[in-house]
Amino acid sequence: MTIPAPAPPASSVRYFTVKEANRALPLVRRIVQDIVELYNDLHRRRERLVALRSRQGHVTRGPDDPYEAEVLQMESDLEQDVERLQEYVDELRQIGAELKDPFTGLVDFRTIVDGREAYLCWRLGEDAITAWHELDAGYEGRRSLLAVAGETEGSASPRPEPHHN
Repeated sequence: MTIPAPAPPASSVRYFTVKEANRALPLVRRIVQDIVELYNDLHRRRERLVALRSRQGHVTRGPDDPYEAEVLQMESDLEQDVERLQEYVDELRQIGAELKDPFTGLVDFRTIVDGREAYLCWRLGEDAITAWHELDAGYEGRRSLLAVAGETEGSASPRPEPHHN
């Protein structure tokens, strides 16, 4: 099961500062929590449906099939929940966040670091955005935001922040 996530047109890309992305986190956190729970539930139910369908392969479909009613209801429920999941993903896109992994709740926010496009990176369970990565680096390429500008004594956030375009 995949979540369609085409990149928005270049003209509609929103760039976040660390402060702006962190400000968006309470809402993003709630949406992503819903996505992770629903996605994992959908995955389990889809596996159950596949198991039922494989059993059905040995039984003629129709009124004598003991699984048919359950399978049809599961298919209908799955379709509705996939639509609900897409609505959650669309909510994130409207905020400007990009869902990268619906299993773990990995989300990126576009930003500018040292004059080039990059992502501020956040995962469900983290208190704040503290890392970034190049557009093509992914989660494994995360770097501390403090490493971008160096730590400023007594400062809770790196300076200068990636800027807003």
